[in-house]
Amino acid sequence: MTLSATPLTPEVVSHEGNSMVLSMGPQHPSTHGVLQLMLEIEGENVVNIDPEIGYLHTGIEKTAENLFWSQAQTVIERMDYLAPESNSFAYVLGVERLLGLTDRIPVRAQQIRVLFVELTRITSHCVWLGTHSLDIGAISVFFYAFDLRENILDLQEAAGGARMHPNYLRVGGVNGDLPTGFLEKLDALIEKFPGRMRELRGLLQANPIFQDRTIGVAVLPLEDAIAWGVTGPALRASGMPYDVRRAYPYSGYETYEFDVPTREEGDAYARFLVRLDEMEQAYRIIKQVRERLREAGTVMVADTKVAAPPKETIALSMEALIHHFKVVSEGFRVPPGDVYQSVESPRGELGYYIVSDGGNRPYRVRTRPPSLYNLQAIKGIAPGNLIADLVVTIGSLDPVFGEVDR
Repeated sequence: MTLSATPLTPEVVSHEGNSMVLSMGPQHPSTHGVLQLMLEIEGENVVNIDPEIGYLHTGIEKTAENLFWSQAQTVIERMDYLAPESNSFAYVLGVERLLGLTDRIPVRAQQIRVLFVELTRITSHCVWLGTHSLDIGAISVFFYAFDLRENILDLQEAAGGARMHPNYLRVGGVNGDLPTGFLEKLDALIEKFPGRMRELRGLLQANPIFQDRTIGVAVLPLEDAIAWGVTGPALRASGMPYDVRRAYPYSGYETYEFDVPTREEGDAYARFLVRLDEMEQAYRIIKQVRERLREAGTVMVADTKVAAPPKETIALSMEALIHHFKVVSEGFRVPPGDVYQSVESPRGELGYYIVSDGGNRPYRVRTRPPSLYNLQAIKGIAPGNLIADLVVTIGSLDPVFGEVDR
């Protein structure tokens, strides 16, 4: 479908045939954020679609450039607010490359990072699954999915101090070792997960109503997915097994056993299946991390220019107190240079282009947000479907508008 060069507005109405222009959003419960869709429709069929974004623009990238390197994480975590650790993970990996610390990060810190980003992958997919099923009319799934998410947020809060934006991953490692009782709670989650996944699959996967609403809807052929720059589950559901964790391993991902789920159909149902499979692969990685965490170790790089001294030493040593004061009040300086670092977020390739001019603040922070690239594919896959299928189409792409608009 060739898109019109003229943006669709209520004043730009085609009088050919029986078409009209309809505005969906920006405040709409099924757009998964503040999104406006200008639709050209003929009866119940979508002929053309023009997405309008920017309603949630927060200026996070520019704000980060006015904060210390460590402070910038607090706003960066809020881009994809359903996967905050994925944002901070990509950012700290990039900064560590500029600092030359990549090979010095403690093994235990890398294991904890992998643990938390995989837990985050599950929580993000739980939100997608619960809200997507609500859009289609399956209410029970929401409660089952969010109950599982609550268990993981309890772990996140225990380690980082906050449920959604803990700022636990830091340049050089993580902010303190896992607290007492954390591993026992993790073991309980590991025991609970398989049964909960069986329940979630049982509620939807073979449900004839859900299948009727998703199979053959919003088909994204592989060549179109590549042309639109789509990554993540939406790309893998079209047949390409591209995963940053496999293509460009980081933090020891090459040492973990996991599969990259794919499907060939490229429709909304295929994207649903891929995400469920990914939750189970994240569970496989989490179990492997749990075994490795039995060995103790440090969680922060031994570099006094970057890492603050242990809190227990501040009251005992004047040097430690001065060191702590300088790190907090001035931050640390990063050598001049630029780097692009990507990770596999729940929505696809999340990348950060970071530039340093040698100061204690980023000179430039530029995000490669997977939600933005995935969402633009709606221009190609929505035409030819029913208006009611737009709800399914948007949900199957799983956009987060914090990173779309930034």
